Amino acid sequence: MKRKDFDFHLPEALIAQDPLEDRSSSRLLVLDKETGKIEHTIFKDMVQLLNKGDCLVLNNTRVLPARLIGSKEVTHGKVEFLLLKRLQNDQWEVMVKPGRKAKPGDRIVFGDGVLKAEICEVIEGGNRIVQFEYKGIFEQVLDELGQMPLPPYITHQLKDKERYQTVYAKHNGSAAAPTAGLHFTPELLKEVEEKGVKIAYVTLHVGLGTFRPVKADDILEHTMHAEYYWVDKEEADKINETKAQGGRVIAVGTTSSRTLESIADEKGYVKATKGWTDIFIYPGYTFKAVDGLITNFHLPESTLIMLVSALAGREHVLHAYQEAVDKAYRFFSFGDAMFIH
Repeated sequence: MKRKDFDFHLPEALIAQDPLEDRSSSRLLVLDKETGKIEHTIFKDMVQLLNKGDCLVLNNTRVLPARLIGSKEVTHGKVEFLLLKRLQNDQWEVMVKPGRKAKPGDRIVFGDGVLKAEICEVIEGGNRIVQFEYKGIFEQVLDELGQMPLPPYITHQLKDKERYQTVYAKHNGSAAAPTAGLHFTPELLKEVEEKGVKIAYVTLHVGLGTFRPVKADDILEHTMHAEYYWVDKEEADKINETKAQGGRVIAVGTTSSRTLESIADEKGYVKATKGWTDIFIYPGYTFKAVDGLITNFHLPESTLIMLVSALAGREHVLHAYQEAVDKAYRFFSFGDAMFIH
């Protein structure tokens, strides 16, 4: 299967740059995965597409304001860090720009010295291991100094950092938001529960590999990034009860889907567990746990559109995407959504 099989033309004007004032007022394209039938509605009306006894599975990861802009202690040259992975004893793996000027022993200052870092080593791929120095609690310092690590197609920073968080974000650790969840409001979630739909939470910390393009012509040669996840017993029980009673498990976002499919047995039942997943889902894959999916519109030739195509069929998905383009839907992180059932 070729990368170009998942290409489509997207006018740049359709890439959403800002979130809507009302999260739940986005448009919603509804796709029947069996027939390919398409309907158009508004996201807040998605409750009507749920049945009593279904289970909605949300990823409650929280995005770190992981973009730090500072300067070299000696030369005062500008340096930008993107925090990727917490290691130990205040050491982090980071991406540095400009990388060629960031050498072991260099010291970087952020926020008038509130936060300092020393570059310890350069690792494979060009990332750096750095040692941070600060007073107080690191997360509070980061919240004060850091910016949201928005995707490269977003051209400006947000006025309100919380708009790149879901309303149910709980566990710090992501380098990107699980964007399908950005459409939910507390009121909408309450409406979902009042209909008799269970809400279960999983945690998967989204890595920057989410935005890494597929470069291999043959998609089977692509290496997926690994992401850390965990699922508590109480949440696993909700999903398993839904399966046992014949309800549908509807994942909100590709991250929730990848988590569920990583831990499901052949009958679709899941267990409380934690670990790393590098599961790559593309057409030909048989879903075990996920019956339906709420997701945004993804980049051409991305692993995300491949996952969606595995669930609903490549032809159905590309036809739906073409209709979304024709009807000027908003694309990517702050864009509109699809409900595949």
